[in-house]
Amino acid sequence: MQTLTLDSNINSPPAPPSIGVLQASQAFYAMFCEESYLETSRKGVSNRPWQLVEEKANIVQTNNSNRGSSAAIWRLPTEILSQIFLYCLPEDEYLSPTSSMAPMSLTATCRRWREVAVGLPSLWCKLWLEVGFGDWQRRAFYYDSCLKRSQGCPLSLALQSHTDWSKLQNLLQPYIRQISSLSLGFFFSDSPFMMADFCALEDLTVYKYGVDSVRAVHCSIEQLPVNLRRLNVMDLSFTHERLDFFPDSPWARLTTLEIKLDGLDAFTRLLQLCPDLTSLTIIGRSEPIQALESVVHTKLQSLHMCGDLLFDSIGDLSLFDVITLPNLRVVEAHNMGPSQWPHEEFKAFLTRSRCPLEILIFGGGVLTTDRQRAEYATLMPSLNLIVDPVRIDDCAT
Repeated sequence: MQTLTLDSNINSPPAPPSIGVLQASQAFYAMFCEESYLETSRKGVSNRPWQLVEEKANIVQTNNSNRGSSAAIWRLPTEILSQIFLYCLPEDEYLSPTSSMAPMSLTATCRRWREVAVGLPSLWCKLWLEVGFGDWQRRAFYYDSCLKRSQGCPLSLALQSHTDWSKLQNLLQPYIRQISSLSLGFFFSDSPFMMADFCALEDLTVYKYGVDSVRAVHCSIEQLPVNLRRLNVMDLSFTHERLDFFPDSPWARLTTLEIKLDGLDAFTRLLQLCPDLTSLTIIGRSEPIQALESVVHTKLQSLHMCGDLLFDSIGDLSLFDVITLPNLRVVEAHNMGPSQWPHEEFKAFLTRSRCPLEILIFGGGVLTTDRQRAEYATLMPSLNLIVDPVRIDDCAT
């Protein structure tokens, strides 16, 4: 079978470059050379997207071989070509400033491919933006071009700052009503990222490198957007006192939270701060405390725990003695320390909560006995009890 070569000169001659296209090409090339390390850091991304395009092309050519056609892919309907382009996007990757990956590579193949790619907003909705080194003017030109191509569609952005955030925030100002998901990376940044007016933001992840950024990160999350529902701050550690600094109203609307806690009292304070939580993932450690306030949380359905948060080092006080979760359906525990799982306290908690628990998972680092597990099965006959010593919770990785 004859092999089809993807050549921009086959039945679709390249468009004569306009001044704007030339400027864009020069900017993209300059950024590619300047940031070649980005390509190196992403070597794990497979070449599978381009293989899919070639395979599609070969299939089309085979099906049309009886017509003597050798370039059927160039006559594919725009709808089909658009679907192929979407398959070319790297999975779980943000579009970074390099012309060797889709969708940038698609715009350089031929005139028609460029028109289809540029006119397909969903190709340009997951972007990686960075500030702090290199030529910002070139970078800003590239970023703004990609943002405009999203044509008002919801945006998922990964932002990194090695300095202050002002340049990126100014660039994003026209698009804040589109941004639904945001990942903020503080690389030795000493200024906060202000996002109270990001009215479309529903999902936020914050991480840091180095201790210099801790204050900036905390200031950034003091004023959360009104529609934020999911927050991941696993890279920070929160005490009861630190949680007291946050206004109640922005946190009260959260439904999903992943967080690192320092102390049992931080856990109870968190439940008070977030009354709408349905899913909570925590990693933490306990500290000696004088007293622990009882809390009833009526909406929490999923609780994932990692660390030795359950145990107080000054006695037999257990977290399960002071919380009541009447709507709890899933509990998962990992790495709870060398002590035995607080079986009696947990049974009393289940009885007191009267919760419709469906799944109980004991992962690595949780010590239970056959008798204890049998008692859970007797207490809740429909319970799906899973014991997997090699299971590692996502929050621990």
